[in-house]
Amino acid sequence: MGLLTILVFLGVMVLITTERVHRTAAALVGAAVLMLVKVFSFEEALEYVDFNTIGVLVGMMLFVAVIKRSGMFEYVAIKSAKLVNADPWKMMIIFVIITALLSSCLDNVTTVLLVGPMTIAISNLLEVNPVPYLLMQILASNVGGTATLIGDPPNIMIGSATGLTFLDFVKNTGGAVVLVLIVQIFMMKFLYKKSIMATEEAKSKVMALDEKKAITDPRLMKIGIGVIIYIIIGFLFHDKLGIQSSVIALSAAAFMLIIKGKHVESLIEDVEWSTILFFISLFIIVGGMQKTGVITAMSEALIGLTEGHELLTILVILWASALISSILDNIPFVATMIPLILAMKAQGMDVELLWWALSLGACLGGNGTLVGASANVVLSDISNKHGHPITFKSYFKVGFPFMIASVFVSMMVLIIKAYI
Repeated sequence: MGLLTILVFLGVMVLITTERVHRTAAALVGAAVLMLVKVFSFEEALEYVDFNTIGVLVGMMLFVAVIKRSGMFEYVAIKSAKLVNADPWKMMIIFVIITALLSSCLDNVTTVLLVGPMTIAISNLLEVNPVPYLLMQILASNVGGTATLIGDPPNIMIGSATGLTFLDFVKNTGGAVVLVLIVQIFMMKFLYKKSIMATEEAKSKVMALDEKKAITDPRLMKIGIGVIIYIIIGFLFHDKLGIQSSVIALSAAAFMLIIKGKHVESLIEDVEWSTILFFISLFIIVGGMQKTGVITAMSEALIGLTEGHELLTILVILWASALISSILDNIPFVATMIPLILAMKAQGMDVELLWWALSLGACLGGNGTLVGASANVVLSDISNKHGHPITFKSYFKVGFPFMIASVFVSMMVLIIKAYI
């Protein structure tokens, strides 16, 4: 059965990368095949679905669907553009930094759901292609999420298993994240500075706009800002409160739907349901490999290659985590690596740097492909819905080289830490 689950996963990936069929349809077929051949029953398959992640996705999509009716995104877009004299290159830098900072405090998906519509709004105002902006924000969301305990699910899992604190992550992964962001800005300059141009006429039109007039529902906007604060505080302290992050997101969405009152059906239609189905199906496909022992065997083989050599083990975990997480969901992979590293600790090995290697590799590896992280899929679907397609191939050309560069920077940081 293990070989079958691998073949199903590879078949789905081929369909997604060649774009012969829609990625949601490909993933649904893969999940259905695993249940038809009785790798697991429908009930067992659902056990591998991370419904907390699904809840966060649905909740934040609903929240954004309501709040965008207030004109908030257009207001922020105009205000931001005017602050830098409508310079599209400076706007790209600002949005990358904002995205990274938000992702360190919120989860990646929430961040891209907030900044994505804002980015498209400002691109339309400046009459420039939003795709380069959105690509850079996808990368920045995964980079920023690497810096803290709550920024990315793998970090939450590692912190829970080891007792590592918020400050531990900032101190040990934060430095690498800053360096990677610097690399990203240089890459942006090389790729886009000369091509992202706005006409003087478009700039003058933007500078002449009154951002206050973009607000169509001031009451809804004020309430939305208050709810955003609730979401941030909830995500920061949900573990101490004993409340899952999905509950925070769904309660915020429910409150906003009640406040809006009318047209709830149209708001629900704004949820990217194809994205939700894609993730449910992907969780089931990866769950098939998890149940049949494929992922555990892969993890054990990686550890076996190093024969206990500390620095070599660090580098293998870093690069393997990155490469595997670029095509597999990083949550089950990290779940299988944590007990292996704990076992190495029990045998007397110093494993502190192994945790940071796992965190950096799993989180930054998500930038490698379009399906490597939740934020990638969500923001690309938003872009596609607005008529600006981001394909697997177009993303790969930018995302994979940057992923390799970011992991190389992280490797240098870990090597320095190992010898200090």
